[in-house]
Amino acid sequence: MTGPDVEEAITGAHREVWAPVIAGLVRRFGDLDVAEEAAAEAFAAAAERWPRDGVPPNPAGWLTTTATRKAIDRLRRESQRDAKQRESLMVHDDGPPEPAGAVEDDRLRLIFTCCHPALAVEARVALTLRLLGGLTVGAIARAFLVQETTMARRITRAKDKIRAAGVPYRVPSVTDIRERLPGVLVVVYLIFNEGYLAGAGDDPVRADLTGEAIRLGRLLHTLLPDDGEVTGLLALMLLTDARRAARVSRTGELVTLGEQDRTVWDRALIAEGIALIRERSRAVAAGPPGRFQLLAAINAVHAVAPRAQDTDWAVVAALYGSLALVDPSPIVRLNRAVAVAEVDGPAAGLTAIAPLAGALDGYHAFHAARADLLRRAGRVDEARAAYDRAIGLAGNPAEKAFLTRRRDQEAVLETLAAAELPARIDNL
Repeated sequence: MTGPDVEEAITGAHREVWAPVIAGLVRRFGDLDVAEEAAAEAFAAAAERWPRDGVPPNPAGWLTTTATRKAIDRLRRESQRDAKQRESLMVHDDGPPEPAGAVEDDRLRLIFTCCHPALAVEARVALTLRLLGGLTVGAIARAFLVQETTMARRITRAKDKIRAAGVPYRVPSVTDIRERLPGVLVVVYLIFNEGYLAGAGDDPVRADLTGEAIRLGRLLHTLLPDDGEVTGLLALMLLTDARRAARVSRTGELVTLGEQDRTVWDRALIAEGIALIRERSRAVAAGPPGRFQLLAAINAVHAVAPRAQDTDWAVVAALYGSLALVDPSPIVRLNRAVAVAEVDGPAAGLTAIAPLAGALDGYHAFHAARADLLRRAGRVDEARAAYDRAIGLAGNPAEKAFLTRRRDQEAVLETLAAAELPARIDNL
């Protein structure tokens, strides 16, 4: 194989094999540090030997075997090997198998270890991206706009806390899945959101993070195919990511859903997302839909509308109403208010949005939504002030550019209207 072919083989193997190798090593040796370093050394060995010796017939097997040997070599070199083995017993569960219903998969064990409730949410996200996504510490640090040393400390502290708390690395029980899966899904969704519209920085969209989140979503769906919220999250991410190519203009400005060029939406992702929603709706004893299923359904309404004006806003408003019963957060109520405005007009939207002012005063999207409703209601001065507030709070450059253009457009229109007024009077 040529150089580029070998490089592509290593990259593909890293994408497909990193998480299973890490998970298998943690199961065998019970130590996150040993697993991570051995896997990294195995891939470094591949980068050195495969260009010379050729890509092996079974790259995954080669990497797994090499990583296992690296882990054993490291443990043999440890001066306190016995202590390390005792420490490993703290996180390795040799108990009897869990009752039927839990999923026997090393990667699922690792997901539940990374997303253990003993860890802060930021640590769960970082650890998940490092151990399951295979992202470098530097890449994770850049994604969340912190120093690499800061992110390294965060990941180290998370591992130390898992070790100190004696978090068992085992097949999640039925109870674990029921109680902890919502937190796992939130971590994956946070990763996706940070990629789809970064909170700050020069890159408005991070395809590497959205791709990792979708990959994790696919993995969870493979492992837990009967869970409605897992299916809903994957469908939601696919339907949202389908619009990525239309999300930012060539000049780097955010393009709102109503203004996007729908011809560049990824129809394959949309079809896959809608198929998942239909699959769930046909499930026997599916039960009431949860948060991610309702969000997926809302995005499906937008996805099937050929034009923005064809959107069935009444259905969107009703779905947000159902979502507010499941998740009565101010942000859900804000989104419902925007949908209500599309059905009943901007005055109705402003009425619905008014009670949220206190809770969402520091949230730029609240002021952006309010500015748009005020603009549509003809309350120009108030709209400009709301745009200024939104621009001041927004961290994403694409959003800032969009909001600035909208505010300045209103100023131009107001100036033109004032200039035309004397002429209109003269012509009476």
